[in-house]
Amino acid sequence: MDFGLSDEQLALQETARRFAQGEIAPIAAKYDESGEFPREVIKQAWELGLSSTCIGEAYGGVGLSVLDSCLITEELAWGCSGITTSIMCNDLGLMPIAIAGSDAQKEHWLSACARDFKMISFCLSEPEAGSDVAGLQLLAEKDGDDYVLNGTKAWITNGGVADLYTVFATLDRASRHKGLCAFIVPSDTPGITPGKKEDKMGQRASDTRVIHFDNVRIPADQRLGQEGEGFKVAMRTLDRTRPPIGALATGIARRALEESVAYAKERKAFGFPIAGFQAVQFMLADMAKDTEAARLLTLQSAWAVDQGLRASKLSSFAKCTATDTAMKVTTDAVQVFGGNGYTKEYPVEKLMRDAKLMQIYEGTNQIQRLVIARELLKE
Repeated sequence: MDFGLSDEQLALQETARRFAQGEIAPIAAKYDESGEFPREVIKQAWELGLSSTCIGEAYGGVGLSVLDSCLITEELAWGCSGITTSIMCNDLGLMPIAIAGSDAQKEHWLSACARDFKMISFCLSEPEAGSDVAGLQLLAEKDGDDYVLNGTKAWITNGGVADLYTVFATLDRASRHKGLCAFIVPSDTPGITPGKKEDKMGQRASDTRVIHFDNVRIPADQRLGQEGEGFKVAMRTLDRTRPPIGALATGIARRALEESVAYAKERKAFGFPIAGFQAVQFMLADMAKDTEAARLLTLQSAWAVDQGLRASKLSSFAKCTATDTAMKVTTDAVQVFGGNGYTKEYPVEKLMRDAKLMQIYEGTNQIQRLVIARELLKE
């Protein structure tokens, strides 16, 4: 058992850290306030090889492991989780192609995304089907050699700026998970209409929208895998993308901890730095140990995925633990800062707002507990 990182991983981590410190953190408050989409920053991350990392070298990409992507994600999230979510979304959207695409599909779509900067969205959630993936209502009707899509997707990250969507739809709503299919869909396909940008509590720099599909015609060669394999593709994708969500949450928690330690050393009460009071020390100690535990679970789950092991339980461990930790640590950070923590002059109120979404997206933490329980009872 070796917890050390290779020289290559340390260099990758340092590249991501410098980018977060130099390019993301200084603009985080501005983009949080305006809700503007930071396209140029995301493009810079792509140019450095910090985005679309799942594209293999055979297709012109960097071909990083899931563990490598977690190292990147934690560093970037330290700067801003909203911007990082939009950077990460490319890998979420590309993962179904990497997992289930044919050789021809990979050569065409992955190579194009490695060659040119593109934004990719993962279209799974719907207004009435977020955690209940098998309950999708977006209908894919067969028409000759094509499929015609009708329905709506919701909470789609990068939805209004994407060049390409991976879309999950059903051939038969009554068939639930057995009828699901996955499709590769360029965003300029006729019949696709993004809705208004959601005005969110946190992670405001990421573009989140409803996407409407009105008689959208998709050639059969843009279907991923066989008919009815969409549910399997979605679950295999989420097993691989939940560890980076754990890393994203760990980055938020780490930033909150670092800000709290620095503030506690400077802020005085009764003539002494508040870091000298045991009540504050215990809060900081809990924040530190919980953040470290979240990191270890995250890296363990990423390692298991990279080893080809069954990782559903471990991925849910990581996602659930790390995101609950981020929420608790950021809440405690605001407490350490006191009244200052409740103002926008300091970064911890943003960290707290950003952390809440982590418990909701990519499967709520209640769903993670359900996955864990089912895995336990299967053993």
